[in-house]
Amino acid sequence: MNLVDPGAGGRFLFAIAPHAQMVGAEELGFKAHNLLRMARRELAVPEAFVLGTSACKTYFADRERLHRILAPTLREGLADIERASGLGFGSTRRPLLVSVRSGAPVSMPGMMDTLLDVGLCDTTLRGLLRLTGNPRLAWDSYRRLVQSFAEVVHAADPAPFRERLEQRIDEEQLASARELDYRALSELARDYLSLYADLVGKPFPQDPFEQLETAVGAVFDSWQGARAREYRRMHRIADDLGAAVTVQRMVFGNAGGTSGSGVAFTRDPTTGENRPYVDFLFNSQGEDLVSGRSAGGDADRLARVLPEVSARLAQTRHALEQEFRDAQEIEFTVQDGRLYMLQTRTAKRTAWAALRIAVEQVRKELITPADALSRLAGIDLAAIRRVRFANLDGLQALGRGIPAGLGVAAGRLALDAAAVAEFARSGRTAILVREDMSTEDIAAIESAQGVITARGSRTAHAAVVAGQLGKPCVVGLGTLSIELAARTVRFGETLLREGDELCLDAETGEVFAGRPQLAAERPDDLLAELALWQTPVAA
Repeated sequence: MNLVDPGAGGRFLFAIAPHAQMVGAEELGFKAHNLLRMARRELAVPEAFVLGTSACKTYFADRERLHRILAPTLREGLADIERASGLGFGSTRRPLLVSVRSGAPVSMPGMMDTLLDVGLCDTTLRGLLRLTGNPRLAWDSYRRLVQSFAEVVHAADPAPFRERLEQRIDEEQLASARELDYRALSELARDYLSLYADLVGKPFPQDPFEQLETAVGAVFDSWQGARAREYRRMHRIADDLGAAVTVQRMVFGNAGGTSGSGVAFTRDPTTGENRPYVDFLFNSQGEDLVSGRSAGGDADRLARVLPEVSARLAQTRHALEQEFRDAQEIEFTVQDGRLYMLQTRTAKRTAWAALRIAVEQVRKELITPADALSRLAGIDLAAIRRVRFANLDGLQALGRGIPAGLGVAAGRLALDAAAVAEFARSGRTAILVREDMSTEDIAAIESAQGVITARGSRTAHAAVVAGQLGKPCVVGLGTLSIELAARTVRFGETLLREGDELCLDAETGEVFAGRPQLAAERPDDLLAELALWQTPVAA
């Protein structure tokens, strides 16, 4: 795999395989670079190829030139996956489906777009049915692709799709989409195809290769999307780095009762404790968890139902921390009881966690004191603190959700970025209250004191980014309902209006009405150990 663009002076195409040549993150993108490192360690990484960052730069500089070579580039990459997997892209008997994922040279979790199940259409759907014997998997994957294609490629409003799904769940009197059977999902997929045509103005593309080319362009375009630009601004990331695109064989977490998707941290990203921190959702695809629309409460059941997978995940956790010499955030899929690794990256973490992880890894001789000091150089160590409620007198309990951060936060109830900004202009703090935790809200999350959501998981991309920004969060608070038009919310039977005071504890998941007294503690023992490394040795 070594396609060279005539006149470009460089490669665009790279393989992800155990014996592939090592290539740097500046060309492969951070995500694919780490995928390659995992593949070279012979972890279970599905076959993939990468369009490097050079292709992205060419895409924005000269789209016509890239378009001329994109088709043969993609076909060469697909041929390698087909040989390794025994599947065929567009095959009507053994169809290969792929994910199309973004990857910048630096980690930007959830800030760019991803498309799953690419290659599925009316004809390959029949092939997937024959190949897997699983009609629920086939129809569930099809309706997911149709919706994501409308949203990502054509910027269609996701609300009509969500309304159709929720209507179907209500009609069937079920708790979630995971309980819909194949008949309901087949009808829903057909509804989505009609809805797609109405919203987009043309039918859903039935040519798998057209889907792939379009998906690659959409992922490149997301480098210049609003949330990606805002994240680069916040973290002072250069706009000209470009992003790579990884095309990878699909593995299906939505294949049934011994399948699912998950996110795992090798250490607790809020406190830095050396313990597993796992979210898992049976019978789901990865976007369900990291998008912030679903909770990931099946981790304990994973250990009971699939103990071998749980043990393998624990082994992988230790192996990756040794390989990368830092705490990792891992995305994984389980298909029919087999674990697949889809991503690892340096874990986003609170400042408190960063300090503890650095100190403990020095103690274990995984890194040197100089490494630790370098890693902590961008953190204001004097400002690290853990805020708690001094007491709860006079506060009204509103409910308990999933804790997703460190410390507590208090402020005025704000329902969107405009309200957060308005309170900030008048010198008041705000708590952002939303239906789900989305990276679309990145600017509001940065300005708010904390976040509360009705849905979502603690490992959703936006929750992870919020933790890195030091914003306490409570997610998945099921008793929360929002009336955006009226600018009111209900926590169970309690009605609050925008501007009312409330507070949250990101370590217990509790939410209260009112403004509490606060107390703070500092990690003095960890700071004292760090100070010893900074003290020069006398001559």
